[in-house]
Amino acid sequence: MDALLVLLAATAFGGLVLLPWLRRRRAAGQFRQQGPPQVSDPVAGYGFVPLDALDVRLPGPDEELAHVLDGIRRDHDWRPAAALLRATPEDDERRWQRVQTLAGAAAFELAREQDAPDAAPDVPRSGGVWLRRWRLEDPKDAGGAQTHAQFLVLQALRDPGSEDFRMILEEARTVCGEAALLAPGSPIPYVIELAVARGLHDRPADYAELWEKVARRAPHHMGAHLAALPYWSQKWHGSREEAEAFAERAASGAPKGSLLPALPLFAVYEHLPEANMVRGLYQSAVIERAVEGAHYALREAPADHPMAPHVRHLLIWFLVRAERYGEALDQLREVDGHVGAVPWSYGHSPAAEYAAYRALAVAGWERSGGTATGGVRPE
Repeated sequence: MDALLVLLAATAFGGLVLLPWLRRRRAAGQFRQQGPPQVSDPVAGYGFVPLDALDVRLPGPDEELAHVLDGIRRDHDWRPAAALLRATPEDDERRWQRVQTLAGAAAFELAREQDAPDAAPDVPRSGGVWLRRWRLEDPKDAGGAQTHAQFLVLQALRDPGSEDFRMILEEARTVCGEAALLAPGSPIPYVIELAVARGLHDRPADYAELWEKVARRAPHHMGAHLAALPYWSQKWHGSREEAEAFAERAASGAPKGSLLPALPLFAVYEHLPEANMVRGLYQSAVIERAVEGAHYALREAPADHPMAPHVRHLLIWFLVRAERYGEALDQLREVDGHVGAVPWSYGHSPAAEYAAYRALAVAGWERSGGTATGGVRPE
């Protein structure tokens, strides 16, 4: 399971590389230690999904993709996955998310084999064999090439300190080029390459040139912006100011119905202090402005926007910490059941991390006089 969680941490942001999930895990654990008082059970009292039924694969519902994933696990047949991607337009953000998830499924299969206690080092692995067959049997399929490229990024992420890390990323870059030739107008190969370029420490000028290729094809693609943001962050090749400037430019230039006004919230999250010594940090003007930007984006964007669950999950994290429990419950009701998103995927167990914040939201709501039906208890 640990391997899956690391992969999901990468996948949730479009293949982000080497993110500080250990730091977030520690912070979440410290917050969780407060423990909620004895209040209603979130499952029995509020109808939320039980812990063991939370889906760690996806950030939100995608029945078609879930059906394909179940079939892959059962039959190891790549054809339904290929058909699903062929039916998903290249510029649809749902396609980007589906490519990530399919690649994550193959990577998890292989990682589970490699991490098995009785795994022999010289025995060929069968995990993810359906993806290898896909590439061999239909090498001209753009979806297969895109999924393969993302799979290689995830393979590199398994051990960023290994001597093979750079070699695997170089191979991923080659497959990105193949994918770009198979679907010339698609932004997907270049979005995948954003993670490759970051891991290979491309120069800022070269990264900016790559970003322009993405922006020409999909200027308001939320997943692409989330994938690009870390390069300009302090922990990579930029600074807090550069990352926030990138996010603010995207938010201010967003068309109506876009989720990009929520991007500053992700920039704030990536630059939170490791240890919070400031009372009221989560009620500060900077965080409140980013939270309101996310609220605005969700109000204006289509209800079924495929990236909306990503925004909602991060918003829950901030709202609980800001003690805005009623608003957190509103978001929980929209996404409950799926937890494959930042910030939960940074932790040791995404389902447990999510459930802990859900319990805190319920506890805070009831402590302030709220009830499971949504109202406030009479005095």
